[in-house]
Amino acid sequence: MLRKSSSRSRSQAQATATEAMAESEYYTIPVFRQRTREETEGTEEYQRVSTKLEKGLAAIQEELQRMRISTKAQVDSLAIEREVKEKMYRKVDLLEEIPRMPDFIVALRPHTVWEKMPVKLFCTVLGTPRPIVKWYKGGVPVDPLSAPGKYKIESKYGVHSLIISRCVVSDTADYSAVATNSHGTATSAATVTVRRGTGGGWSSQIGIVPRLSGSYFSKLEVSLVHCFPVTFGVEGESASLQCSLVVVPDLPNLLPIIEWYRDEKLLQPGPLVGMSVGGGVANLVLPHLAKDDEGLYTIRVFTKDGTSEHCAYLFVSDATPPVAGAPGAPMSVKAYDISSEYILVAWKPPNTVNEAPITGYFVDRCEVGSDSWVQCNDAPVKVCKYPVQNLKPGHSYQFRVRAVNSAGVSRASRPSHGVTALDAAESTKLEGSHEGVASAPGQPVATRNTKSSVFVQWEAPRHGQEGLMGYYIDARVVGSKDWFACNHKPFKLNRFVVHGLTPGETYVFRVQAVNVFGLSEESQESGPIAVEPALATPSAPYGISLLNCDGSSMTVSWSSPKRCGGSKIIAYYVDRRDVDSLAWKEVNVNGIMDQVCTVDNLTEGTFYEFKVQAANMAGVGLPSAPSLPMKCEAWTMEQPGPAYDLTFSEVRSHSLVLVWKAPVYTGASAVSGYFVDMAKKGSCEFVALNESAITQRYMQVTGLEEGEWYVFRVRTVNGHGIGRPSLVTEAICARPPPGTKEIITGVDEETGDIFLSLEASDISQGSAFVWSKNYKPIGECPRVTVSTKGRTSRLSFMNPDKDDLGRYSVLVTDTDGVSASHTLTEDELNSMLELSHAIRNPIVPLKHGLNYEVLEKGHVRFWAQAVKLSPAVTYRFVVNDKEVTSGEGHKISHDVSTGVIQMIVENFTRDSEGTYTLQIHDGKAKTQSSLVLVGDVFLVGLKEAEFQRREYVRKQGAHFSEYLTFTVNEDCTVMLTCKVANVKKETTFHWYKEDEEIIPETPPNVMSGACALPIPLFSRKDQGVYKAVIGDDRGKDTSIYEISGKIFDDIINAIARLAGESASELVLQCTPEGIRLQCYMTYYTEEMKTVWKHKESKIASSEKMRIGGTSEMAWMQICDPSDKEKGLYTIEISDGVKTHARTFDLSGQAYTDAYEEYLRLKAAAFAEKNRGRVLGGLPDVVTIMEDKSLSLTCTVWGDPTPEVTWFKNEQEVASNEHTRITFDGGKFSSLVINQVTPEDSGKYSINVRNKYGGEFVEITVSVYRHGEQIPDSKMGQTKMATPAVIPPSKTPTPAPSKTQTPTLSMKSSTPASTPKSQTPAPKSPTPAPKSTTPAPKSTTPAPKSPTPAPKSPTPGLKSPTPGLKSPTPAPKSPTPAPKSPTPTPKSPGFKSPTPFGKSPTPVPKSPTPSVKSPTPSRFMKSPTPPRK
Repeated sequence: MLRKSSSRSRSQAQATATEAMAESEYYTIPVFRQRTREETEGTEEYQRVSTKLEKGLAAIQEELQRMRISTKAQVDSLAIEREVKEKMYRKVDLLEEIPRMPDFIVALRPHTVWEKMPVKLFCTVLGTPRPIVKWYKGGVPVDPLSAPGKYKIESKYGVHSLIISRCVVSDTADYSAVATNSHGTATSAATVTVRRGTGGGWSSQIGIVPRLSGSYFSKLEVSLVHCFPVTFGVEGESASLQCSLVVVPDLPNLLPIIEWYRDEKLLQPGPLVGMSVGGGVANLVLPHLAKDDEGLYTIRVFTKDGTSEHCAYLFVSDATPPVAGAPGAPMSVKAYDISSEYILVAWKPPNTVNEAPITGYFVDRCEVGSDSWVQCNDAPVKVCKYPVQNLKPGHSYQFRVRAVNSAGVSRASRPSHGVTALDAAESTKLEGSHEGVASAPGQPVATRNTKSSVFVQWEAPRHGQEGLMGYYIDARVVGSKDWFACNHKPFKLNRFVVHGLTPGETYVFRVQAVNVFGLSEESQESGPIAVEPALATPSAPYGISLLNCDGSSMTVSWSSPKRCGGSKIIAYYVDRRDVDSLAWKEVNVNGIMDQVCTVDNLTEGTFYEFKVQAANMAGVGLPSAPSLPMKCEAWTMEQPGPAYDLTFSEVRSHSLVLVWKAPVYTGASAVSGYFVDMAKKGSCEFVALNESAITQRYMQVTGLEEGEWYVFRVRTVNGHGIGRPSLVTEAICARPPPGTKEIITGVDEETGDIFLSLEASDISQGSAFVWSKNYKPIGECPRVTVSTKGRTSRLSFMNPDKDDLGRYSVLVTDTDGVSASHTLTEDELNSMLELSHAIRNPIVPLKHGLNYEVLEKGHVRFWAQAVKLSPAVTYRFVVNDKEVTSGEGHKISHDVSTGVIQMIVENFTRDSEGTYTLQIHDGKAKTQSSLVLVGDVFLVGLKEAEFQRREYVRKQGAHFSEYLTFTVNEDCTVMLTCKVANVKKETTFHWYKEDEEIIPETPPNVMSGACALPIPLFSRKDQGVYKAVIGDDRGKDTSIYEISGKIFDDIINAIARLAGESASELVLQCTPEGIRLQCYMTYYTEEMKTVWKHKESKIASSEKMRIGGTSEMAWMQICDPSDKEKGLYTIEISDGVKTHARTFDLSGQAYTDAYEEYLRLKAAAFAEKNRGRVLGGLPDVVTIMEDKSLSLTCTVWGDPTPEVTWFKNEQEVASNEHTRITFDGGKFSSLVINQVTPEDSGKYSINVRNKYGGEFVEITVSVYRHGEQIPDSKMGQTKMATPAVIPPSKTPTPAPSKTQTPTLSMKSSTPASTPKSQTPAPKSPTPAPKSTTPAPKSTTPAPKSPTPAPKSPTPGLKSPTPGLKSPTPAPKSPTPAPKSPTPTPKSPGFKSPTPFGKSPTPVPKSPTPSVKSPTPSRFMKSPTPPRK
């Protein structure tokens, strides 16, 4: 009564929650699973809050789901406590215990498994009191302690299970579970059959099961997860084998006991093996791999219940040999028969597959602690053992071996362990056969194992088994001749698992035996076998969902297993249970094929759970996880039920296709569409992918992030709204499966059928290609046929048309999502239909249609090329509807290898105009090709044929093999070059320009085969038509080359390229006119594309900026510079491809120094221009008879008007009656001597001077008496006196001295330089201001050139400034100079430009001095000097 009242009070406390859940289909908490008082109070408070917030249903659902997940996570540790609580809270009608004998609700089922696979027997028993279950094998009780790790017995919630690990054949027996309580006994039995075959792990297949090294006791529960797979390594590299561990309890100071084995041998830590345990990881590291490390590695963990282990093979392949074709390194070098006199060294030979046979071995030794290896044998030994002698007793040695073949010597093996050369009481003896090489093993038999491995077995050799070291296994792909090694270390057993094979590929195998004498002959090849996984039970189905319920039955569905175990799923088994009960009941005894099942005879209002198992040829697989509790209540809503069976296909990096099935329950109206929702894994925020409902039951989802995980659901829509969403899919990663390929389209070359084809990257025996159109399975359809061969499936169309357009997809079952799709468009279909028609109606395909080409001698070749021709091909040429045969004037032939058919017409004339046709017939295929040669097209061909005939005639004599062209040498000399051929000694060669012959300095040498005409200093004047003529008695040939237009531009660009590459940096040079920048180069001409820039702005030649150049340089002059001319200056020389630039920064101190030098030179030039000077009129020597009058008259000039002084014998002459001095208009000065006497003979001179300087001119006067002979030396001399320059001085009129006697010359009026002894002029004199009033014209006729206008600057004085090396041009002339004055040529030191002007006009003869003039004043000055 106490239990009844307690149960009733708790039921009342949960009334609110039960009422809130009455309308839902979720799980109602049964009485016997009610919470504790504290949990109930918390739930009531939670419900009150939920009711207040009007979210009761959703909150209760979330709370129940959370509690269910929490309960499942703690079910193992709270099993007993939960069982007690369940008994305390039973329903009122079950409070009174009813005695009941044991009853097996779920009986044992038989199992058939392969060796080394685990098997789990389970059953469900009910009874009161609780029965005790014992397990028996063949009537003998099963004791887990008798074989630690072999058996594991579990009992939870009335479900009892026996797990048998690592099944072997001896585990085949009848197993029974006997349940006993006080009211009786019940028994359930089943048979377990263990087959020896291709499945399972390594230890079951090859018989390697490491023995326990000792007995250890552990209090830890350790589970191996994420164990190392089959591993492949290379000699010299490193390898790491890892296993993740789950340790309970996980104590940092108590580590699990772990052992590592290689081929049954316990490994110990050392330099070549590293072991570590910690952080939930067990790790084995092999830092330097050798083939000795190859083998089966096993990790054994000691747990509370016994041991747990995992094993996988490590393959070590040969490293790259030092010489191509050399064998691999030997291995397993060991020492035997150790004594003080010798040590017998033995080893295992390497495997040779494609290398040359091994001819012998070299053995090396090394003392321990030393790195010096010594070769022990001079000649290679042919057997795998060698006695090493001449050892030092008591010394320790290591040994290594190298293999030799015809290609070279292999890498050295891993050194052996150190051994000491001492006589021992016992030493290991080498056991070996004395019969020689073993015989070949038996023919291997290969069987399926996994999708990338094959199990191979063979019989041992009949002879030579004594001392057998092991076997080498080789494999090759069927259809290939290349064998490859499967193992690189002899394997001892006669069965082996070959890993690393291509899934779906077909292989054959062979075996060789190994002993100390070498390798045996190869065995016979095994039969071909495709790499496919061995049969196994399928994985568990998943995704159980409720599709419909009518109150007495429920329709559920599920998703097919992810792995079908290598065999087709043949049945599904469904179990159900009332959530108030722990007992599962079978729904169907006979298997069902569909993934939908309707469960009848249910109680309305009750919650049920379901689970499903799949079966194939290997047996029944594991059951699925129980579904969520589902309430059996009739569906009456107007909205549709959920869609189901959501599957993925065509998973790519950024897209996938989601496919689903229509709901079973449609609601009050038909289904009108679907909405697809997506969320990232772990998120509850779903996003609708389509704004409006879609009608098809598939969707391609795009825009995914590569590597991201997503979940999906589908909501169904009808006329009354959106129905329940489907179950959320399992998370899918946006990453394509390895080796993913797409569907390809094509046309069969034999039949012309249009097809879609997919080659699967992964396939198994149970895999099937399922083709769909618009994601509806095609099935049997007369419009298409499906054929599968190996890993490739083809969908062929019978008579395709527009009805066949659409999206085609294919799914490969029992794979990791291998699928693809392709949309067949109308354009693509039309293209393939054309190709299909061509195949079904064959024509001879042509690479090139009928064409023609003109050959040497003017022959014309008509030809066409077919893709392929058979030897039986026939053809004919038709010209203007008349067949042409091979004969005179026509040659017809073909070449089967190239597919070329041709006809050569030797006489191609105007009569050859017309239509040419080639007709080809090859087997069933036909084709023809035509060529129309009429009108302009024909004339082009005729012209070319006539040209080739002329060319042939031309080449019979001396001719040009290469016509005229140009090159430019490094010195910028343009060379016109040509090549000649067929010449002889009598052959002549001539050059012409504009029909005028050119005679080069070096005559052309025709025998050299090349002729050249140099054109130095090329410029625009060299444009014209050049012609080269070669000839002899056989005829002549002409080559014409016109240098103009583009050719002229090309030559200038070539010159510009060389000039630009040789251009120097810009050089600064100051002149009286301004600052000049110069760029020296190999050659410069104004035709070159040269641009001057100032601060990136182009400079145009003007009065301010003058641009010019010489053949050696280009220059730019800044006239009258100012501060705004400061900045960066650039010269750019363009050669049409590249621009060569040179720069100069005219700013800062560089500008200051240049400007000061410019001012100094300007002042000096101004002074030179305006100084006093004698322009002309004075002779050098005068001879006169006495009593005659002598008149010495000259023209002088200066600004200001100079002072004129006459001297005789260095003494100033005063004007008097005998000697009269005049100075008219400041321009003409005269010295008149009346009635000369011999005393008047002497050296006369005139000194013309102003403030800027002056000149000193000397005249020698000789007076002879009457009757005396005129001196010969004095007669006829009419040379003009040469003035000497007098520098400016503060003294008005300096008296000449003897040391300053000027030199007279009549050649030029250009003054000589001032002697160094004179005082130099000031650096920057202030120029005199120019008069604004023009001088009146003189009535006295003046010489023709009193002030000549020079064409080039007059040279100035030498610049005293040492820092500026630039020459100093003369100042401006009053007459404007041309824009491009001739630049100063290069010379060391001072660079003098072209002389300033022409020589003045000689002075006319003096008139006879008969009239005496009055004595003039001493200095005659004009107020305003004359100006031009």
